[in-house]
Amino acid sequence: MRVVLLGGSGFIGRALTQALISRGDEAVVPTRHVPAITSPAGPEYQLWDGQDHSSLSQILNGADAVVNLLGENIAAKRWSPGQKERILSSRLLAGQALVIALQLPIVRPKIVIQASAIGYYGFWPESLSAPECTEDSPAGSGFLATATIQWERSTQQAEHLGLRRCIIRTAPVLGLGGGMLAKLLPVFQLGLGGPIGTGRQPFAWIHLDDEVAAILFLLDHEELGGPFNLVAPEQNTMNDFVQSLGRALKRPVWIPIPSPLLRLVFGDMADELLLAGQKVSPTRLLEHGFTFRRPTLNSALPL
Repeated sequence: MRVVLLGGSGFIGRALTQALISRGDEAVVPTRHVPAITSPAGPEYQLWDGQDHSSLSQILNGADAVVNLLGENIAAKRWSPGQKERILSSRLLAGQALVIALQLPIVRPKIVIQASAIGYYGFWPESLSAPECTEDSPAGSGFLATATIQWERSTQQAEHLGLRRCIIRTAPVLGLGGGMLAKLLPVFQLGLGGPIGTGRQPFAWIHLDDEVAAILFLLDHEELGGPFNLVAPEQNTMNDFVQSLGRALKRPVWIPIPSPLLRLVFGDMADELLLAGQKVSPTRLLEHGFTFRRPTLNSALPL
């Protein structure tokens, strides 16, 4: 299989690229900066500015699949109005370029895997009162919900072209080399980690191994399409997570991070990403026979 990965140099993209290559597939990574030195055992890099549909169409020509992971990191910076615009526009411009490229006279891929996030369902500050969200649950409110709705719609036209499209609503990804743990590990290793806010907010997550395995599963099963929740089946609170991380690192978890401080530092981001969360089930993956490698925090941590 020849797979084009938009966003292939990111945290999930790098792991997916290596997994594809390891099983004998070709991985093509469009990028603004092609490395001067590449490995024969690595991906194929193609020059692309992230917006031009004409050059992207040539990259897509003859590919079997395209995975669109491209977008500004939602947790990289405080959510100023400008940062919110960058988060949204980086996703929509990539999706629009992809749809236009697919409409040009090329040999099209058969499948588009479109990234999204469980923020689609909204956010709740208390796990006990949060509903369990499946792929059939309605969209919620808030910035992340609004952004993910538009992100998903940005490539909807691919379905009208006869392509199979899978939407992956991904939870925070646990793994080395990126994601939320890249910021948390140094703090916890120093013994300075602690409960975030009340600790009672729902905390949905997925290990990087399962994120990659689920995407491969969707690539390989031609009968599957539509939205899929990429989230571990175990349901946890934020306190469950920080306590498990402390045990895994053999470090104390005792310094609470109060909600007012988080709001002061992170603004709106604190309310949607840190002080609230979602209770989400991977219903459709389980129904179609996907097996999680790391279904619990105890199996996911240590890394």
